[in-house]
Amino acid sequence: MLTNLIIGVLASGDGGGTLLDVNPGLIFWTAITFIILVLVLKRVAWKPILTALDNRAKGIEDSLNRAEQAKEEAQKILEENQATLSKAEEESKKIIDQSRIYADNLKEQMLKESKDQQQKIIEDASAEIERKKNAAFEELKNQIADISIIAAEKIMKENIDADKNKKIVEKYLTEISKN
Repeated sequence: MLTNLIIGVLASGDGGGTLLDVNPGLIFWTAITFIILVLVLKRVAWKPILTALDNRAKGIEDSLNRAEQAKEEAQKILEENQATLSKAEEESKKIIDQSRIYADNLKEQMLKESKDQQQKIIEDASAEIERKKNAAFEELKNQIADISIIAAEKIMKENIDADKNKKIVEKYLTEISKN
């Protein structure tokens, strides 16, 4: 009905008007049509549009709240991870320090054992040298005794003068000790 009215108004014109001519009837009916359209839209479409906008605003607000909560949770997790990382770094430093101490102790122990073993080898070698020296000395004494006996036999064969024999034995022993 409204559209028939608008078509009728437009058709009833004198037909000689231009687009720039002012037609008060047309202005009146255009304003009335606009007001009716706004009232109809207000009743029919305005509430659903506002409801949709409100729902959209609430959805955006909920999304922002969830994003803020997620950000806070992520921050907590980040802080926990940093604390865990710091703890792990401290543990690794502690393990490294303990390893160094253990390595130093092991090194000192190995050096001590090496020195002890070296000392034992030196003592064993010294004892062996002393034993061989004593054996050589005993052998030398036996040889000197044999030589003394041989020298005494020679002295006895040559003459029986005691002073002369004593000098010969001393001379002979001096020669042996020089060798």
